[in-house]
Amino acid sequence: MAVTFIGRARPIALCLALILVGGAGSAQAQTAATTQAAPQPGPMTAEQKAAEVKSAWTDAQKVATLGPNSAKLLDQADLKLPDNTAFVPAMQAKRILRAYGNTPGPDVVGLVTGTADKDDWLVVIRYIKEGYIKDDDAKDWNADDLLANIKEVTAQSNEDRAARGFPKLRIVGWIEKPSYDAQTHRLVWSLSSKQENEPDSADGGVNYNTYALGRDGYFSLNLLTSQSEVEARKPVAHSLLSNLSYVDGKRYSDFNTSTDRIAAYGLAALVGGVAVKKLGLFAIVAAFLAKFAKIGILAVIGLGAGISKLFKRKPKDAPQAATSSAHDAS
Repeated sequence: MAVTFIGRARPIALCLALILVGGAGSAQAQTAATTQAAPQPGPMTAEQKAAEVKSAWTDAQKVATLGPNSAKLLDQADLKLPDNTAFVPAMQAKRILRAYGNTPGPDVVGLVTGTADKDDWLVVIRYIKEGYIKDDDAKDWNADDLLANIKEVTAQSNEDRAARGFPKLRIVGWIEKPSYDAQTHRLVWSLSSKQENEPDSADGGVNYNTYALGRDGYFSLNLLTSQSEVEARKPVAHSLLSNLSYVDGKRYSDFNTSTDRIAAYGLAALVGGVAVKKLGLFAIVAAFLAKFAKIGILAVIGLGAGISKLFKRKPKDAPQAATSSAHDAS
């Protein structure tokens, strides 16, 4: 991911985030209740955050697959990578997301980032295997109701973010209302978010969400960028979405009513309830998206010309793989 845009001389902001909330959390809480609680570390300093970000990206460079190429996504699909992009496998992708203040779950299979000098985006790829998603409710959903639900869950997640030293967030409104293509089984929607005390006019973070439905579940490809850049970056999201192809037997049309599992929720839940409460929207530090000056964290990181140069250098001791699998580092 390129960081030449980091020279914009404004202080930092955080991109949109909702903390992942899933069933595993309650199980962990029950386990913790039966054992002595370990001391919890305090919030990381800016220097510690910067060091971890740099280390995470350096680690990712060693295993990344550079486009044009193909990345295998589990046993479900293949993703054609355009030129000037890089695919980072699950283990390294999760480390990057944690460095930026996220709580990535086991459904993360990797991320894609641009490698050109002025690229300022990430696409986080997740696979959620919870059954066949019925799409017949798309004609009945109400965008206003879905937005209200997302705002509510964002408010609930803010206390956890604050406890970990990250700013509270608020949802401003739709950037792109939910749209669904019943022929290709693709869903797209996007929101505008700000830090709690930022004005609506501030250049906040954006999650541009795209989904590809399949027989056993769905892939989520979440483009992370800034609001001022989202229109320019939409083609990236749509290109990757169209470049994702399910393998034979895993397509939406391969669903077998006699044998296959049907998800407990419909398509609307991917915009409202499930997408927020269980899967979450990722927080990406806008140091690499909008607002970090050369002072502050970047001075600590010392990345110079940026992360894009990391991906332009192949690992010294290993040739570039022809195909990368998300299984390799899950």
